[in-house]
Order: sequence, then structure tokens, then C-alpha cells
Amino acid sequence: MAGNLTRDEARERARLLKVESYEVALDLTEGEERFESVTKVRFTSTTPGASTFIDLHGANVRKVTLNGTDLDVSAYDADKGRFPLPSLAASNELVVDADCTYMRTGEGLHRFVDPVDQKVYLHSQFETADAHRMYACFDQPDLKATFQLTVLAPADWEVVSNSAPTGVEDLPEQAGKHGTVPAAKRWQFAPTPVISTYITALVAGHYHKVTSEHDGIPLGIYCRSSLAEHLDADNILEVTRQGFDFFHRVFGVRYPFGKYDQLFVPEFNAGAMENAGCVTFLEDYVFRSRVTDAVVERRAETILHEMAHMWFGDLVTMRWWDDLWLNESFATYMSVLAQAESTRWTKAWTTFANVEKSWAYRQDQLPSTHPIAADIPDMQAVEVNFDGITYAKGAAVLKQLVAYVGLDNFLAGVRDYFAEHAWGNTELEDLLGALERTSGRDLSSWSKEWLETSWVNTLRPEFEVSGGRFTSFDVIQEAPVEHPTLRSHRIAIGLYSMAGGELTRTKRVELDVVGARTSVTQLIGEEQPDLVLLNDDDLTYAKVRLDARSLRTLVDGGISAFTESLPRALCWSAAWDMTRDGEMSTRDYVKLVVSGAATITDITVLQAVLRQARLAVQQYADPAWRAEGLSLLATELRALLGSAAPGSDQQLSFLQAYAATATSEEELALLEGILDGTSVPDGVTVDADLRWTLVRALVSGGRLGEADIQAELERDPTAKGERSAAECRASIPTAEAKETAWAQIVGGELANHIARATIGGFQDPHHPELLAPYRDKYFAEVGRIYQEWTFDQASTFAVGCFPSLLIEPATVDAANDFLSTAQPPQALRRLVLEGADGVRRALRNREKDAASA
Repeated sequence: MAGNLTRDEARERARLLKVESYEVALDLTEGEERFESVTKVRFTSTTPGASTFIDLHGANVRKVTLNGTDLDVSAYDADKGRFPLPSLAASNELVVDADCTYMRTGEGLHRFVDPVDQKVYLHSQFETADAHRMYACFDQPDLKATFQLTVLAPADWEVVSNSAPTGVEDLPEQAGKHGTVPAAKRWQFAPTPVISTYITALVAGHYHKVTSEHDGIPLGIYCRSSLAEHLDADNILEVTRQGFDFFHRVFGVRYPFGKYDQLFVPEFNAGAMENAGCVTFLEDYVFRSRVTDAVVERRAETILHEMAHMWFGDLVTMRWWDDLWLNESFATYMSVLAQAESTRWTKAWTTFANVEKSWAYRQDQLPSTHPIAADIPDMQAVEVNFDGITYAKGAAVLKQLVAYVGLDNFLAGVRDYFAEHAWGNTELEDLLGALERTSGRDLSSWSKEWLETSWVNTLRPEFEVSGGRFTSFDVIQEAPVEHPTLRSHRIAIGLYSMAGGELTRTKRVELDVVGARTSVTQLIGEEQPDLVLLNDDDLTYAKVRLDARSLRTLVDGGISAFTESLPRALCWSAAWDMTRDGEMSTRDYVKLVVSGAATITDITVLQAVLRQARLAVQQYADPAWRAEGLSLLATELRALLGSAAPGSDQQLSFLQAYAATATSEEELALLEGILDGTSVPDGVTVDADLRWTLVRALVSGGRLGEADIQAELERDPTAKGERSAAECRASIPTAEAKETAWAQIVGGELANHIARATIGGFQDPHHPELLAPYRDKYFAEVGRIYQEWTFDQASTFAVGCFPSLLIEPATVDAANDFLSTAQPPQALRRLVLEGADGVRRALRNREKDAASA
């Protein structure tokens, strides 16, 4: 994010201006560091004679002309990224001629050189406010305009933008500002409809493309040339077609942006970005090695998420970033609904319950928790709100709202909302008003209860039994003193009994839970089952607790006996929540995983459970039991690896988890045999990514070193190979290797993905003792880095390098000292508070685990 526009400044500029059009001409042939950017903006002013500013960051400004008058270029404020515009007329034409900077941080116009063939790739990433790194603009979502792009690019490049090209002109070799310019092409793109600056886009370079068509919509799939052989375009296009059919049916509005291109780009900072008609994706979604179906499912959800944004976000756009949550929550909810109803992933809500809601619960219990409808006074505040509350909690609450008003009424309200506000900007009240009209319900109290308060409630069963039957049954709702709101919940309660080796539901009741205690008279007289599951069917957003008998049923093997995936996933989530909250010991959770992992058929749930078990042992276990816990987990994973069906997703998941857990000589020897080919299990393909997984484990275990890493990089000299090698080098378990990695990280010269990989290797959970010297170094550097680096890079450092593996009171003390003495900006303060809270939680859970020994 460039600059720090405030909400008040944006409101004033929106009151003053109406932007009509942008005409942007870019020259991408002039070198490796900068590119020429000439922007013509037409806009009107409600107050002739008033002044304002246009945004432009990191530029060398050559000339600025407003209504035919040259302005003094020395007025450009490079630090704020603003150029003042004095004495506006009623109707204005502004021309800004500048050289802008290619980025290596994933923000603005990012430039990447493929190590395989030295080919160049560019992609833009503008959310939230980085469009003005590429062209001068009024960079806020409610100043929409048409956008017409002209690009001069090398002759062998593909160039893609929001609209289709109207012409491509061949240009011969010619003299340029920096020497002779080879033959080039000038791409002219059609003007877009009115859109916000943050969803304008440019992707250019030696991209491979696959084209198709569906329902009159031209479709394009793009990736780097060196990845072309791995592009499974058929699967991507299948999901794309299914998505368009679903959204056309439920939204009642045709896709509004003509063609639809999906581009898998290198060194992308997020999962994807909803640029209108030009959606960019993390290129890891082009699978060069075997992945589990969980990863393919995640890609499909991402495809559908971005497609939903074409209507909700692009066609109708939030007025300001206060409603970012609605933009992302709606897309998340609709993408899962589309998956469940129109693709082969019919159990997508199980994944949502186990993955998205787990993320939401974790985020909502941090000291930085905030209401879903957050107060966003400026751009720095919005950047840290791309979190589990904005995406996952918001989507869970929308799911609950749908249960409250009915799906048909919800979709009818959405259709009315699109019809009324197409091409405009809105606020939350506009959507709620549409839903109130179609459902007949007053949503003001729902909004206040769910959108304007923080934290997650906990629901517990409390009952008495006589003669094996319930004589009383209540649902207890809890909230902490700091966040005392008790909400209204629509929940189901399921009673599950074991019969014939299967745990099946014998009764279900649905009711509203209101206040601290809700009596469930429908269950009085019912036989006590083996397991009581609150929030069965996952109707509400709340943590649930299991009574002692239910928990014992799960630990004794019942977790593997469910006949349905969703209640199993809900029980896994409940057990994990209890472990994180110190109500279940780490060793009991690990034993639960060991007893039940073999029967988890949902691969997304399996991978999440294995990851959580490993984290629990490494961070939440009593240090005296940690080695035993790792050995227990590794032994079970090795057995599961041996018994899994050859070539199955389960087999690959067990192997990946085993590699991350292995520490003993015997365990590492097995990995070494798989890597060198002497003991490869049937069905396992030791492809490039799996090799790096094994190398990383063996490097961390001290079995391989720098020479082995270099040899593997020579075997795989790709961008992914370079990232993997960087991670492995930082994982070498020596003080010297950590010192080298730290110097590279804080030096600030690493490209975004190499920096992240290096941080990942540096923070090796198997060797926290090597990180002890870096607690003080972190707090000595993080303030400077946050001030000097771009937001994405700085936040990557602030989160990734926090001494979270030094689980000691001294880490919490150091964080508190930094916050009190440095008085950092609010966004950095939040990230440090979150890191310290993770250490506090780990300390509490270690005490719980030790007490259970």
C-alpha cells in the first residue's frame, strides 16, 4: 500500500470530484527499473476554485498539465505520494507524465525474471491502494471511472488488461531514451465500464495462454511459459464454467465485463485478486508436482471466490474500506455455496467448518479482535484487517443470516441489490435494506449483535441424568468479561449413539439459544447418548464444548466411527478449540489424533488435524513430554504411511506430515531412503516438490547441508526451486546459518517470495534454541523495518520473525517493553500484540499439559 489516505480525506475528495475517465499510456520497453507512465484524467469539480491532490507513488515526475497550464513538478510530495492540484475548474483535464518504478515486493507493477529461461513477467496488484504506483489516479474505491489503457511492450510479449484489446500495432526497432529499443507492439485496449482504481490491472510478459468460451464469454487461462506443461487448464475451465452457470442463475445478472481472463502469476502476494475481467492468482495453483485433492478443492474455492467478486465488489463496490468485510465475506460464502451446489466438492461446508471457521475462531480470540464491521479511519488500518474476521467470521455470520432469512429470500435480496446499485458504491445498510424487503425481517438488532461486537461465544451442554435418561438439559452460553455480549444463536443439537461400530445420529432438535442459559425441554426424557454435539450441522458461529462422556467417546475411538463427514469435522474442531483454550491437554489431543487419523476420509480435515497435532506437540506440550509426543506422532504416521492405499491422497498427506515431524535417526533414515530411491513406498512419486520436502526435513535434522541444497537446486533450477533452496539454507541447524539468514532478511533486498521462504526456514520449530539471540534483535529492527519497507514486506517480517518459538515469559516481557517504549504505529502494535498473545497461550497450555501427566 502506497501512502496513507484517511477516510476523511477520501470523503472530502469524493464530495469535491466526479471522475469521468482515465487514459493511461505505458512504455514497458525502456529498461529493468522504471517504465514510462502518461495519464490523462478527466474529472469535474462541485466547487470551482477548490484544490485537491492526485495520488502517484515512487515516481520521477517530468510534467504535469492541468487544463492546459503546466504545474510546478517540484510540488510533488514523494513521501506521501501526492501531487497537489490547485484552482480546479468545473470541468478538468489533467495530464501527468512520469517514470514509475517496477516493484519486487508484489505491490504495484511487479517485475519477475524466470530463472529457467530469463523471460520477463509483469503483473499488477493494486488492492488496497497501489494503483498509483503504476499511474496517477484518485486512488479510492468510490471515485469510479472508465479506464482505457495503451501499452508499448516487447514484440514477443502477451499483454492483458481488464478489457479486450481493440488493436495491436507492430513497431520496428527504434531509438529510445536509453538506447536502441528492439521491435515492439503497441496494445490498445477498449475502455472499461466505470470501475474502481484498485481493480484495474495489467499483466504482461512471455505468458503461455489457453483460450476457450462459455455462454458467450471469451475465457483465457495464462501462466509462465516454463510452467505450461503443468497447466491443467481443463480442470480450471470446468470450475469456471460451473461458476458462471451458478452465479448467472442465482444473481440474475449477466457477467458484466465482457471477457474473463485468469492469470497465474509469479511471486503473487495473496491467493488471488478480483481485477475486473483480469483475475490474477498465485501461480502455486499451477501444480508442477502431485498435490492432494484438498489443494485442488482450495483452488476451486479461490476461482469461485474471485468470480463472485465480479458482481459483489466490482459491479457494486463498497464506498470505503469499512465494508471490506462484506466484500470478502460475501465472496467467501458464495464460493462455498457454489462449490457445494455446482461442483464435485459437495462437502464444501465440511471444509468451511474445519478450515475457515477455525481461522475465524483463532483470529477472534486475539487481543486485536475487532467487530466484523470494523472502523477503518485510514489505509494503514485496513491493511491489517485482511484477516480471519473479515473473511471467515463474516462468511460464517452470513451463513447464519441465510439460515435466519432463508436462502431464497437472501438471494432475492441480493438480486434486488445488484439491480439497484449496479456500477455504483454502497454501504452495509444498502444490502441489509434489500434483505429486509425480501425477507420481511428487521435486521437492525441482528446487525448490532453480530456485526458490531467482538469475540466468539462458547456453548456448553449442562444436564442431569437419572436412569440413563436426561432429567434436565440446558445450553450454557459464555462470554469473557472483556467482551460480554451474549448473542442469539440458531443451533441444532445432535445425539449420537454407537451401534454396530458406527456413531450415528439418533435425534436432532433445532432451537434458538438466547442469553446465558437456554433450557432444551425437547431432550428431557431422552436416553443419554454416547455423544452430545451442540451446533450440529454448523448453523451458528460459536465454539462448542463436549461433556466428559462425549469426549471420552471420541478419545476411545468414536472419532473414527462417524458415518458423516460434517459431525466428525465439528468434533475435531471442538477438540482443537479445547486444546487451544487449555481445557484438553496436548497429550490427550495427540492421542485422539493417533486413534482417529486413519479413518478421516475428508482430506482437507485430515491435513488440518495432522498440522494441528504437530503444532500442539511443538508449542503446547510440556517440554518434558515434547520428545515423547513427537515420537508418538511420528510412529503413528509411519504406520499410517505403510497402511495407506498406494497412490492415495491419504498416503501423500501422511508422508508430508511425517517429514515435518521426523527428528530421530531412524525417522530421518526413512526419509533419506525415499529421497535416494532405495526405499520408496509403493504409490509414492518422488517429484520435485516432494524432494524439497524431504531435503528440508533432512537439512533440519542435520543429515544434509549446503552442498546438498546446491545440488538439489541444480537439479531444479526453477523459481520454486530457488524458494525451496532459500528455505532449506535458513533451516541449517547452526548458529552461522541463522546469522546469514537473519542478515539477508533484515537487509531488505530479497524479493517477496524469497524473503518469505527464508523466514520460514529461519523459524524452524525443531531448533528454537538457535533463535534465542534474535529475540532482542527482532525488537531492535521491527520498528525501523515497519517505517522503511512497504507494508506487505514489513508485515511479513513483523509476523514471520516474531520470536514465537521462544515460549518463555521473557518473550512476552520483551514485547511489552517494545510497545511501551517504542510506541509503534497502531498496525504494528496490533501485530506485536498478536505475537505475544500466542506465546502466552502456549505457556498456559504447557502448564495444562504438565498438570495432566
